[in-house]
Formats: sequence, C-alpha cells, structure tokens
Amino acid sequence: MRKRISEFSLGDMRAVYETDESGQVGLALVPESLPDLCGKKERSGVDSLVQVKIAGDIYQGCYAPGNTLRDSETVHQLRLVSQKEDRNEHLVTIETILEDERGCRAIHRLFWRPGAAYVRISTIFENAGDSPVSLEMLSSFSLEQLSGYLDGDGHGDLLLHRIRSRWSSEGRLETRPLEDLEMETAWSLWCVRAERFGSIGSMPVNGFFPFLAVEDRRNSILWGAQLETPSSWQMELYRLDENLTMDGGIADRELGHWLKTIEPGEAFEAPQAIVSVCHPDASLSGTHRLDELCARLVSAAREIEPFLPSSEQDLPVLFNEYCTTWGNPSSENVRSIVEAIKDKGFAYFVIDAGWYREKDVDWGSSIGDYVPSAEYFPEGIDKIAAMIREAGMIPGVWFEMENVGPSARAYSLVEHQLHRDGVPLTTTRRRFWDMTDPWVTEYLDRKVIGMLRDNGFGYIKVDYNDETGVGADGCESPGEKLRAHMQASYRYFERMREKLPDLVIENCASGGHRLEPGYMKRSSMASFSDAHECPEIPVIAGDLHRVILPRQSQIWAVVRKTDSLKRIAWSVISTYLGRMCISGDVLELSDAQWKMIEDGIAFYKKIVPVLKDGVSYHYGPEIRALRHPEGWQAVVRKTEKEAMIVWHTFAGEVPESVSVMLPDDGDWQIADVISDAPPVVRVHGNKVEWEPLENFRAAAVLLKKI
Repeated sequence: MRKRISEFSLGDMRAVYETDESGQVGLALVPESLPDLCGKKERSGVDSLVQVKIAGDIYQGCYAPGNTLRDSETVHQLRLVSQKEDRNEHLVTIETILEDERGCRAIHRLFWRPGAAYVRISTIFENAGDSPVSLEMLSSFSLEQLSGYLDGDGHGDLLLHRIRSRWSSEGRLETRPLEDLEMETAWSLWCVRAERFGSIGSMPVNGFFPFLAVEDRRNSILWGAQLETPSSWQMELYRLDENLTMDGGIADRELGHWLKTIEPGEAFEAPQAIVSVCHPDASLSGTHRLDELCARLVSAAREIEPFLPSSEQDLPVLFNEYCTTWGNPSSENVRSIVEAIKDKGFAYFVIDAGWYREKDVDWGSSIGDYVPSAEYFPEGIDKIAAMIREAGMIPGVWFEMENVGPSARAYSLVEHQLHRDGVPLTTTRRRFWDMTDPWVTEYLDRKVIGMLRDNGFGYIKVDYNDETGVGADGCESPGEKLRAHMQASYRYFERMREKLPDLVIENCASGGHRLEPGYMKRSSMASFSDAHECPEIPVIAGDLHRVILPRQSQIWAVVRKTDSLKRIAWSVISTYLGRMCISGDVLELSDAQWKMIEDGIAFYKKIVPVLKDGVSYHYGPEIRALRHPEGWQAVVRKTEKEAMIVWHTFAGEVPESVSVMLPDDGDWQIADVISDAPPVVRVHGNKVEWEPLENFRAAAVLLKKI
C-alpha cells in the first residue's frame, strides 16, 4: 500500500513523494490543477526516484538483462535517510537522501525557480563506504505514476513522443502508442517492459534528441524531460506492473560502454535534467498539447538571456559567406561582399571555413593548425576584421577547434589526441584532440582565443564535423573517457566566454548535432541544420521549436542570382522561424531581388519581440517525405498581445486556401504581412486564412490582438 511522504507546490505543478512496503521512495510530478492520483494502488508498486546499478549487483530478473539495468539490487536496498526543503524567493530546493547499509548514498535534488514552468533534477551518488564501487548506471531523474490517472494499465490512452535527428533532417517528431512499443503489461504483472534509447558518441543529437515525453491523452496530461548532456545519453520507459515510469541519464554500461569507479569519500553527479508536466486544455489538438509541454521545457534556456552579449538582445541579422565562397574566403572576395551588403541591416559578418587553408588543400582536411593564410589574406586577417567593423558589422570567424584534419601538421601530434585500443581514434576525415589534456587547452588558447582577441573578432562559429563513437582509452571505460572529454569541451566553451566576455558563440556540429540544453546555454545561438538550399528548410526549422528556443536557432537563407522573387521570399520567410542568416550570390543580385531581401529584413525586425517571447504551435498535414515535402505548413508563434504566422506550401495539390485557428478566443487584426506578391490574408476573430495560389510559396503575417 502506498504511503505519502511529502508533497510540495511548485507553481502549477506538484511534486509528490511516496513509499510503500518495499521501502523505496518514488517521485510523481503532477499538475496542481488535478485531484490526487487515482491509479489502482494494489497493482502499482512504488518505483524509486533514483535508478542506479553497481557492478556486482543482482540484476532485475524477468528478462531485464540486455534490455535495462533498472531496479537493481542497490535500488532495492536504498532507504530514505532524510528529506528537506529550502525555499526562498529565488529558488526552491527539495533534497532527498537515500542510503544503504554499505554506505552507498544517493542525493536527489529538485530545483524550482518561482514562476518557472519546469523543474531541474540532479542526482548525486556518494560512496560513504569503505570500498570502491563501480557504477554501471545512474539516472539523472526518474518519474513514476505516468499512468496514475488511468484505470488499469491505461491501454489505448498512453503515447510516447520522442524527437529523431539525422544530418540535415533534425527534429522529426515520432509519436507512438505504447502498444506499438510492446509496453503493455504482461498478464502476470511480473515481466519487465522497457524501451531504452539514446545517442552514443560525441554528437548528442545524432539519432535522437535527449528528449522524452509521455502523454495521457484521456486526461490531457503530458510529462516531458530534456537532458543537459554533451555525450552518450539514454532515456527509458519502464514498467513491471501498472505503474509506467520514465527516466534518463548517462548511457549505461550496456548501451554506452560506461563504467565509473567511485572511491570511498568520492561523489559523482549525473547530468542535470529539465522536467515538466502540464495539463493543457483538452480542446487543443494533440500536436498543440505537445507544443505547450515543449514550450515549458525549452523555456529553461531563457536562463541564459541576461548573460548574453549586448549585441544579442535584439536578435540581429547575420551574413555568413560560406554559401558564397564555399570554403574559399579571401581578402578580395570578403571585401567585395562587405561592400555589397553594408548598410543593408546586417549586424554580424562571419568568415566561414577555409581562412587558414594552403593552396590546393581542402578546407576540411587542413583543420587544426589554424594559421591565417598569407596567400589568401596577404595583408593580414586582422585588417579584414577591422574593415568589417568599419562597415558597421561585428566580424566573426569559423573554427572546428576540437578536431584535426589529415592534412594538418597537428595531425601527427597523436600524444595529445584520443586513442582507442592503443591507437589514435581516427575516421576517414578527423582525429580528435583530447580535451582533458592541459596541453590541448594551452594550444587552443593560442590558436582560438588568442586568434580571436589579437585579430579583433567578436563572433566565433564552433563547428564539429565527425563522431567519436562509444569513447576512448584512458579511464575505467570508453564511455567514461568520452564523458570526461566532452565535459572538458563544455568547459572550453565557458573558458572562451570568461576570456572574451562580449564574444558571440555559435554552436554548430555538422549543423544541428549539438542542439542540446548544455551546449545551448553555453552559446548565443546555434546552426539549426546544414540544410542550406533545401525545400525542407521550413519543416526542420519549425520542428526545432520543440527542442530549442527560436531566438537561438540560426536558419540559412541562401539566395541565388537565378532565384525568382517567389523563391527569395520563400527562403527569407523561412528564417522567421528563428534567426536570419543570409548567404549566397549577393554580388550578382538585381535591385528587385535586393528589395525583396531588404523588405524581408525589415519585417524580421518587427517580429523579434514575438520571436523572443512567444509559444509556438504547429499546423498542417503530416509531411512524410522530408526531402520531397507535399502539402503545407504553418507555424504560429504567439504572445498574449501579438502573433506571427509563417506559412509555406510544398509540392502536390495546393488548396485554394489554408487556415489556422489561433489557440486564443480573442479577436485579432493584421499588423503587417509579407510575401513575393500581395498576399490574400483574411482574419475572422481568431481564424486566419491565406490563399497561397501556388506550390512553394511562402507568406508571413504579424497580428495584434484587438
């Protein structure tokens, strides 16, 4: 029988701690607006708020090994020692301490900032015993009672939401009933059901985003979590009885080759989790209910806003020359581009890859030495940076600082690089500096921070273009070396900001492979994708609203001299789903093409407030083939008084008109609208209609509430 230990009000959420005859302590996060949990207690045992497994533990049986390391012997031995709440006007901390007879101690902390729509959860394992212990698994968070408002096992009413990611197709939502995953309970309620997934390696958004949500669609309740993690991670759904649970943390020994030894007196903290629950209006569509949960999770990224450089407060427009020179920048072409774009509304000018290259050597294979090219920048790259500043823009420059290409002299410095099985960890394209090596820190201080400071750059684009896989030599396990290595990468991002407080940092990893909360809070913005000129750009950009703030999502608009005005409008309007980044044939555009771009920039500046502060909602039919999209899409971003709608049509049959119903019962009116031709847009209360007329047309409208 369950017994309530404590409960705490956290704005519109409530944290409920319970135990039962097993002695385990569970945590349920529930909407404050709902009554007490009403799950069938006799068929729903308490599931521990800390999941940990130590090497040598008895495994959970019931066919668990190979599928999950949850519910280990240690979990069953941990008992409540204490719980305390520390509450002030700035922060609420709930600390729960569990311990077993061996001195294995788990410290679980839940943090909530008054007014926030999420909590942060941190789990620390402390060895208070006399002997070393080796962790095979440690959760960051674990929530139970996800089926607590449903009778029985909740069949037909529970959905999993997760977000997939591949190169240039980041952010694809996957929604599946639990029955599709064989997460129904067994008839005897003793066989484990587990769905464990994650991303393995140094690109934490390669395969999946570190995100998981569960929806009770009968009661309109959604739970969700994101992990702050630069390396291998996992999320998991689990049930042994009618109690559905979710947890996440470092990818464990089975999934991520992770083993970590904790000596007596030592402690280890798992990555922090951002967790929320919400109870949206049941009249909202399923997609819009998920949108509201995602907005709550992503709002945690706003904690960084007071610490961003002053230049970032108005979300300025940037120009990146990569799709103009394709890795071949020079003094000559950069000067020409700057002359063409100055006074057109750009705040940043980024010199992308290739500024260091030697003649006849590919920019990608020569990374690592980072000596500005005397051949292509004969007067010195500092003079070019000064010229960009004189034109009224902050100069930026590209680095792939953590990796080394095969044509670089640094490629031979293997004693400072990651190894696996005793040899340098090498792909066809890269080797990897060992970021835990103090020599590497000093080297990067000279090559990166020194180069930025000495040459007057105020913006860095940090790219990362290959993958380590499971890890490297040097620690108890490959996974632990990878974790330590990538934590050192975090620290170097922090070091850049400490040394250069006004530096604007762009987080890029082959486009979007590092779009996770930890890198995002160490960066001003991120490259949303490497989709430069693709028809799927607005689909990817819209999908990413569920996992990163639009104010941090930099979107390409590559313009070509052969582009029609319709195509230029399509590209520019796509950037309204995030931060506007222009590139392309700017030396050869007509006056009409430039006018379309300049009008687009002027409209972008009007939508900055709603882009910064709104909540996003997705409309339109499902787009199955990302590379060959059909149908239409609308993304609404809305504050209390303003709303923006970004529309795109794709291939296939074009409807005569498309419409959206704003999730607001008020009356709205058009403040401004943009397209390649005078668009037909009508507003009736909170219904907004657009007549697209053609395939691959875009329009955007700014609305004010009456």
